Amino acid sequence: MSLYHETADILSAPSAGGNLKTRLFGNKNKRLKSPPQQIYALALETCKWSSVLKEVIESSELLRHERKLTPVLALLLVHDFLLSRKGIALPASHGLRAAIERHKARLTAELTRARLRRKAASVDALRQLITVESLGEAGLYPRWVRVNTFRTTLQDQLDTTFRGFTQVASVKDVTSAGSIAHQQLLHVDEHVPNLLALSPTFEITKTHAYASGAIILQDKASCFPAYLLDPRPEDGDVIDSCSAPGNKTTHVAAIVKSRVAEGDECKQKVYAFEKDQHRSRTLDKMVNLAGAHEITRMSLGRDFLKVDPNAPLYQHVGALLLDPSCSGSGIVGRDAMPTIHLPEEPSAGAAAKKAPSQRNRKRKREDGTAEDQGRQQILVDDDGQELVISSEKEMRIRLEALSSFQLTLLLHAFTFPAARKVTYSTCSVHAEENEQVVIKALQSEVAMKRGWRIMRRDQQVRGMREWPVRGSIEASGGDQEIAEACIRSYKDDGRGVMGFFVAGFVRDAGSEVGTDGKEATITNGHHEEESRREGAYAQASSTTENVQMKNGLGSTTRKPESKTALGETCGDSDDSGSDVDGEEGEEWGGFAD
Repeated sequence: MSLYHETADILSAPSAGGNLKTRLFGNKNKRLKSPPQQIYALALETCKWSSVLKEVIESSELLRHERKLTPVLALLLVHDFLLSRKGIALPASHGLRAAIERHKARLTAELTRARLRRKAASVDALRQLITVESLGEAGLYPRWVRVNTFRTTLQDQLDTTFRGFTQVASVKDVTSAGSIAHQQLLHVDEHVPNLLALSPTFEITKTHAYASGAIILQDKASCFPAYLLDPRPEDGDVIDSCSAPGNKTTHVAAIVKSRVAEGDECKQKVYAFEKDQHRSRTLDKMVNLAGAHEITRMSLGRDFLKVDPNAPLYQHVGALLLDPSCSGSGIVGRDAMPTIHLPEEPSAGAAAKKAPSQRNRKRKREDGTAEDQGRQQILVDDDGQELVISSEKEMRIRLEALSSFQLTLLLHAFTFPAARKVTYSTCSVHAEENEQVVIKALQSEVAMKRGWRIMRRDQQVRGMREWPVRGSIEASGGDQEIAEACIRSYKDDGRGVMGFFVAGFVRDAGSEVGTDGKEATITNGHHEEESRREGAYAQASSTTENVQMKNGLGSTTRKPESKTALGETCGDSDDSGSDVDGEEGEEWGGFAD
């Protein structure tokens, strides 16, 4: 079986090959004989355990006795032998399996010694300890989970999936040192309805609720665009212009569906575009798993920029969600590759004694000297693609190219005849991709002709209005109203979210300056009737408050803080987005959307 050799090749490849997910799923590598998701899981778990396995392999002198084993291959095989429930995934007669199993007693004894050195009472306790240690930067962030109202309710999930959790008053309580390794904690978010912050060590992907699509891994900041868009029946149909993997698509669809009375037909449609064929398969799976397929029309492999806004199919589109490709500078945990601790080969023993500082070196990158790496910046975009930036000039060129595309997408959205709302978002911290795109869009000819303006803070839905971190006044050209209208988040400010930016645009339905200089009337056809109810989703904020009151946490309403943070995760991740599900290895959330 080629699983171990293929995984070893992936882990040994130069870092220019991208991060782990990109190498396996982004490049559509058809030469792999083993399932990519199996390779991903083995690689990730082995890296996580590599500090312990390195000790076990070196102390047992495995590489001295088994000369055919490389350090990486030894790590992979010993991991499965000692820690996998199914053991080594090779026939009993296979040479690689035999090379490990004939050292069973010594390897097992060395694992016990490694466990006792860490004062872990059992292998399960050691596993928990290793999980906490492996989180790294992601350990500072909760696992954000959105309750999918197509499938369930917040209260149902609190009563079932999270029944054994202790509810705490803040995100900081969820991730506080000393608690994440021993308790299952959750916090009901006070800004976004149906959103939970969970202990970062909780293995959410092993729950039935996750497998069935009842809950979705999605960073809090990634929930901002759909919630800010707040599509109502009178807004007409909705477009998500860059949809994969589908977290925002299913979120906005859930909001649309929540405003339809039980038993009534949902007249609104959500049009989801994804031009990449590979990512389109992920979108299709996500939409169906979430139960959003009945109101979502997917245009798989189709470029939103090539869509005719005046086509009859889109005559009722009144709200558009734009989350285009960006630098990904706000994503948490987007290292090129996970850290792997390699055991020393016997031939390197003498050299290691002469240079002890090299013995425990963590291998993250193999190409280039430390001096070269110090001068370089690795930019990992929101698709997981890695780009080496060696100068500020190269960074400016990259950001200019991205912002030009982002502005083009935004101006195209402004041309849809019935459009009344647009949200624009990125997982970037750079003003070039954020406030500066907003300023250019507002100053554009199409914006002035059609009456587009910024969605002011006082016009925003309550949770977004109360979110304290706003845009940069300097980046907004000194316009305080625009800066206040822009919503930001930063990955290192203690709020437990990735770096993100979102702004809303609105225009009055019914008028624009036509080519003849006269006022033209735009309506949303069968959607122009005002909604007579707020709907279940609109009531979710009060439901969240009731849940917190029920658990003795008091009111969820907070006064906005006066401090505005500047600085700056896809993370992305995921995440903390290390879970994989599905053919493409895309997780449903995390920091990757």
